[in-house]
Amino acid sequence: MNEFSVGGENLTILGANTMVFINPAAAPAINIEVVRMWLGQSGTATSAQIRVQAETQVTAFPTLVSATPAKLKRASAASVITGGTAGAAGTSGVNASAEGGGTKTLIWGDAFNNLNGYLWVATPRETIVMPAGSASGLGLFLPGTPATLTGWTVGLNYSEV
Repeated sequence: MNEFSVGGENLTILGANTMVFINPAAAPAINIEVVRMWLGQSGTATSAQIRVQAETQVTAFPTLVSATPAKLKRASAASVITGGTAGAAGTSGVNASAEGGGTKTLIWGDAFNNLNGYLWVATPRETIVMPAGSASGLGLFLPGTPATLTGWTVGLNYSEV
């Protein structure tokens, strides 16, 4: 099984709040199974509660900073996902500068303390499978803008199934 990680570190939030976004490739291709997502910040030592949401989004997608997936298994082939800035099928990115007009559909919402960070690890029955050709991507989104915009780390791990 090929497994990958996509993310960024020491980011400054650019004005939109999609922190990481992945869009499966067009069909026929491999499905994406998301197994872990995280957020953290090092820009402040002041405690604050931060809301976070996992959401799908259909066209038009966020405008992102390109983030190329890294292999978690060194002998794996390259991912079918490549870094991209438009949120298009088969791409991934971080730290959106614009959200795009596509409808966001909430999967779940949560909250975390910024000094502790946020970690979602799926149990086997809770993984999120994004089928190839599904015409929607998956994002980890902050529904409110945090007081501290600097020092953010974000990512997600996925398998190609």
